[in-house]
Parts: sequence; structure tokens; C-alpha cells
Amino acid sequence: MLRMPDERKVCVVTGSRSDYGLLRELMDVLSCLPGADMQLLVTGSHLSGSHGMTIDVIRADGYTVDWSVDLLLASDTPLATVKSMGLGLIGFADAFSALKPDLVVVLGDRYEILMAASACLVLRIPIAHIHGGELTSGAIDEAIRHSVTKMASYHFTSTEQYRQRVVQLGEQPERVFNTGLLAVDAIERMTLLTRPELEEELAFEFAEHNVLVTFHPVTLDQDAGISHFRELLAALAEFEDIHVIFTEANADSLGIELNRLIAEHVHLHPDACVSFKYMGQLRYLSTLKLVDVVIGNSSSGVIEAPVLGTPSVNIGERQGGRLRAPSVVDCPPEKAAIVAAVNAIISHGARHRCDTCDHPFGNTGAARRIADKLLELPLEGVLVKPFHDLEIIP
Repeated sequence: MLRMPDERKVCVVTGSRSDYGLLRELMDVLSCLPGADMQLLVTGSHLSGSHGMTIDVIRADGYTVDWSVDLLLASDTPLATVKSMGLGLIGFADAFSALKPDLVVVLGDRYEILMAASACLVLRIPIAHIHGGELTSGAIDEAIRHSVTKMASYHFTSTEQYRQRVVQLGEQPERVFNTGLLAVDAIERMTLLTRPELEEELAFEFAEHNVLVTFHPVTLDQDAGISHFRELLAALAEFEDIHVIFTEANADSLGIELNRLIAEHVHLHPDACVSFKYMGQLRYLSTLKLVDVVIGNSSSGVIEAPVLGTPSVNIGERQGGRLRAPSVVDCPPEKAAIVAAVNAIISHGARHRCDTCDHPFGNTGAARRIADKLLELPLEGVLVKPFHDLEIIP
């Protein structure tokens, strides 16, 4: 496509199903705005057959992929992850050298995003970072997120508390914007599936009570992550009248082992359980809306679930430090505690009460607010970042 002289080349990087579901809201806005020449760089699990080869989904959604960086190895050990990071850094260097973006947009805290940001830093390309300032004390994601914050020139946070934390990290306040949550835009935009429609889409019959399980590796304590998931599976086995929808783990260390345990559990309970590598945003959010409770350690349990009014049981410390809505029940990774938490939600009508729960993530319009800033903020001289010291009160 021919670029107009006054257009700003904005390269959006997506590396996983989770960030794509959010970034597509921004991509839709950018692609329609005059003055924006949007580029799309796809990497990470999008290029993995074992994770659903979701680059095909992106193309089917109508987006042009301008470049792809294949970095995942067949193994999912910590050593393999480090080697994947090395491959990613080489791939991103080639990609950005060819695309020559004016500004690169990244979201979140995954290791492939760290490599994209690292390449931009050395190539002197300004970075806009979405979802900074958040905490996840049980995962390497926290250190990655704060590292990307220090590399980025502009920041778009989902709450005011997160904005203040980015400033606390030394970022200039005038470069940090509380724009709200892209997930709120996605939920508002979509017409979610009805229960009969969803059952047909999933080829799975719902029971009177249903749960969605989304559990990922605990990257700072991997052995504990596996043992936590075994406790969760043991708890689920206690319920004879509940149907379970699993989403498979992401492309982190020991995700393959978690997916093997999921497959084993589904094989033992074929009439009551089903699993998916990739549900797609519409099916996932529809499921999240229709189940009685979401269980696991995914950010969707503490972010999207409250927005949809669905209670969640958050297991362990992987999401430690994130803001909580009243609908989120934090639970130790123990069978008895998980059983008690799920029983309390189902038997006491928590789902009905959560439909009117407040959440801390603001209103719709985050995508447009971010897109407008991406096109209007100056880029000249932004790579130099004076450290912002907080006032010390004696």
C-alpha cells in the first residue's frame, strides 16, 4: 500500500492469543484513522502449530501480516525459552530494519515482547507500551513488564494506580496516560453467543453448572505450578455434576506438561470435560460470560471476568499484586480450599450478585484514546528520558 508523506508508520507487535484479543481493538481503530500507516508484526505462539497456528486466525480476521518472527523451539524448558529469546532478538532486528517504523506498539509482559523492545531500544525506535505498572509477583512477567517500561517512550495504563506506579519507576508523568482497558472495548463491541449457540460452536453440552479453567505455568516456581494444577484437577474430580471447559496453557516453560495433564483429565472424563488450544475471542468471552465461575491463575480471571460479571477463583500467586474486583476469590493451591471456594460460589448465588459488581478498569474508548495519542505525540527527541524523581518527604 502506498504511504502518504505525512503518515506515521505505527508497527503493532503481537505474540500470543491473549495480547491479540486486546490489540485488535487498537488495530481496528488505527487502520481507519487518517495519518496512520499501520504495520503488523506477528511472533511467538501465533506461529506454533501446537498452540493453534493463530497467525491464520489473524489473517482470516482481515489483517495483513507485514512480517513474522518465528522464535519458538519444540521444547519448553527454561533453557529453550532463553534460546527462543535469542532467536527472537535476531528476527526482530531484521524485521524492524526492513519495516522502518516510526513507532512500535507492544502490550504486556511476555518474553517475546521483551526481545522486540530490546531490538527497538538499540535501533533507536520509540516504543509505546500498553499495560505497564501492573504486578504479577508469581511470574517472570513482572520483571519483564517493568523492563519494557524503562525502554518505552510512552505508556498507556489501564488504571490510575498503574499509571502512578509507572511514574514511580522514574517515567515522566506527561508521558504516562491512564487510557483504560482495551478488554472493555472488546466486550462492548461484541455480541456474545447465547448458550445454545456456544454449545453448537464448542460441540459440547453444558450442564446445570459449568466452569472455565485457564491455568498457566508459574514461571518463578515451576515445580509448584505443576503441583498447584494437580491440586486443581483433584478438586474438579470431586464435582460429579459440573462440566469443565479447559483452555490449554500458553507458550511458557512447562506449558507442554500442563497440556498433557489437561489431555489426561479430559480423556478420563470425556462427557464432562473438553479442552481447546485456541477458542478465539468471541467463543472465549462468551464462555467466560456463561459459566458459573472461572478457575485458574490467568489474568483473564482478574480482568475480563469481573468486567463480564463472572466470579473467579484465582489460585496461587501468579496474579499477585493485580487490582481485584470483589468478584475475585483468592485461593491457596490446595484441593480442599479450591473445592470450598467453588462450592461457595455455586451454592450461594455469587454469580447473580457479581452481575452488578464494580470493577476498577474504567469505561469503553481505550482504543481510540490510545490511537489518538499514538498519532499526535511528538517522536523527535523522545528516546532521551530524564529520570523522574519522586518528592521525598522527610
